[in-house]
Amino acid sequence: MKHIFTILLTALAAMTARAASVDTLSVPATYIESPMKVVVVKPDAAATQACPTVYILHGYGGDYRTWIDKTRPDLPALSDRYGMIFVMPDGRDSWYWDSPEDSTMQMESFITRELVPYIDATLPTVKSRDARAITGLSMGGHGALWLAMRHPDLFGSAGSMSGGVDIRPFPKSWKMAQWIGPRDANPARWDAYTVAGLVPTLKPGELNIVIDCGTDDFFAPVNRQLHTSLLEAGIPHDYTERPGKHTHIYWANSILYHLLFFNEAFKK
Repeated sequence: MKHIFTILLTALAAMTARAASVDTLSVPATYIESPMKVVVVKPDAAATQACPTVYILHGYGGDYRTWIDKTRPDLPALSDRYGMIFVMPDGRDSWYWDSPEDSTMQMESFITRELVPYIDATLPTVKSRDARAITGLSMGGHGALWLAMRHPDLFGSAGSMSGGVDIRPFPKSWKMAQWIGPRDANPARWDAYTVAGLVPTLKPGELNIVIDCGTDDFFAPVNRQLHTSLLEAGIPHDYTERPGKHTHIYWANSILYHLLFFNEAFKK
């Protein structure tokens, strides 16, 4: 009996030792008005090897802890399963733009010029676009595609879950006019600041792209249109609609497909 108990304790200790770590970093910033808190999930494998990185963006009204606290608390187990580092910044309702209206909200520049280099300098990441992905939900889905499409030198893979991929049908919603000005006064800017407007800039095969949306989501029509536009432009991508609404239940399921997609892309 004592021998069995010793074996169980040894097994438990081994299981405890092999567990992803969850940390909150404070990242210095010059493009936004204050340092940013960022949740980082690091797999056990990172103790002995460099790992690919997935940036996971939250939606409007969320923050850097939304994914780990509310949407998918078992992210550490998923980090260990795939051997990926997860990075969750605080989007501050910015839509992940550089605002032409507010010089203290240059979120695109912060993420691409400060956050990514900081993470690569601080953590054992594979420092290559081919091992770096970005995805997000709702506002974060827009942000992930926006950042990856505009910075394919940084991100080799990108995803969107229920993303607001065309902002133009929603001119009075979610602080967007605060950051880029009212649509009626800035129609060209609204065209330029939407993911849908970036399709002509893409090169076939430049990015590994995965997009999905719930069939009952209010963003479903703009996601369907983006899918059509990508097909017409000859841009390879994965597109899926599943039953669901604009909810954390949907996104908790959706992230599993994105991580599987990224894992396959990283292997290539």
